[in-house]
Amino acid sequence: MKYTINEIAKLCNVGKSTVSRVLNKDPKVRSETREKVQRVIDRLGFQPNRSARAMRAGQEPVVGVIVSKLDSGSESQTLRAILQALQAEHITPLIVESRFEAEQVRHHFQLFRERQVNAVILFGFFPLPLEIVREWQGSLVVIARTYPNISSVYYDDEQAITRLMTELYRQGHRRISYLGIQDSDETTGKLRTQSYLQFCRSHNIRPNSVSVELSAESAYLHCAELFTRPVDALVCATGRLALGAFKFSQQSGRVFPIAYVGYNELLQYMMPNALSLDFGYCQAGLKAVELLMRQLRGKSSTEHYLVSTHQP
Repeated sequence: MKYTINEIAKLCNVGKSTVSRVLNKDPKVRSETREKVQRVIDRLGFQPNRSARAMRAGQEPVVGVIVSKLDSGSESQTLRAILQALQAEHITPLIVESRFEAEQVRHHFQLFRERQVNAVILFGFFPLPLEIVREWQGSLVVIARTYPNISSVYYDDEQAITRLMTELYRQGHRRISYLGIQDSDETTGKLRTQSYLQFCRSHNIRPNSVSVELSAESAYLHCAELFTRPVDALVCATGRLALGAFKFSQQSGRVFPIAYVGYNELLQYMMPNALSLDFGYCQAGLKAVELLMRQLRGKSSTEHYLVSTHQP
């Protein structure tokens, strides 16, 4: 259970202002009262909402940002938008990397508490135990995944693949293959692969897919596995995989249409005829900061926002 200052005050039979003075180490509080309040705070593990306090006091808040991988092109686009929005609000960011490890997230949350970080934006491209994220409930926005009572910004992974498949099908392609991410990546991997398979079932297409690691090199090395059967077109789960597929096309001499999720200016330059889908990475970053600012200003309602996709 997450307690408020009002509830702590009632349990201690003191006023809210007294609890605040204890939290702020005001020397004017009587030692007996301070000890009584501190005992309750310690017993309940109470963590004050430093976010709203910092905003009310006119202080410059600090926001922790936990990305999955700093070298991820998609996360970099989102992070860039986050940093620009935080700068506009005069908020200092503290950026760390989880590397898809729950223990790293737990460690970073502990670091944020020690450094009195006011709120957190978490890239949730892999599942985390609810008890970990719940510690920051009310001062947290998760990107790419939803949790109960935690505000989030999430992507329409299934619809993204459906849109690319629909366009290729409309162009007359029927032997559409898929280069995806391993299911251990629940959003970019599992959900997008499921969407491809569902489209194949509903349109009587024989599936032809392979799952690889999230790297251009892995995509390049495994692309040949798809071409043991005829291929009219190839859908890639990400731009990084599309880059590997493009290298395979160049070196093998096979020419085939490539479609991928996520707009990338370099890829568009290299593959001007490729079909891409702007997944709204920048939009997600801006919206995440917007939701976080509401929390920093004391609003406690939980909000979930679905990012829209479009062709650039």
